[in-house]
Amino acid sequence: MESKLRPDDPGCVEAATSILGDKWTPRILRAMTQKGPIRFGELQELTGGVNPRTLSARLCSLELEGIITKTTYAEVPPRSEYLLTQKGIDLLPILKSMAEWGLKYRPRSKK
Repeated sequence: MESKLRPDDPGCVEAATSILGDKWTPRILRAMTQKGPIRFGELQELTGGVNPRTLSARLCSLELEGIITKTTYAEVPPRSEYLLTQKGIDLLPILKSMAEWGLKYRPRSKK
């Protein structure tokens, strides 16, 4: 008998937070929505200066999860471009909701 997961099942939230639950991944995904294929340096700039090692690790993880694809071109120097997959595109409404919530409830600066 096959069990059916429901959206209120804790495993569903766990699955999403296992991908989006760190500081940089949502920023990386948001930056990838700016345009089509994007290069490493552009991602680093658009995310606010993430450490290159951290960015590399997050991109590797997202690629393993099937959230992004990486295309490497045999050039000198080598060039790689990253692109959201359909699975990654399906995360965008979550990021939009997070942004709307943050806009509504972010702490106001104290004067």
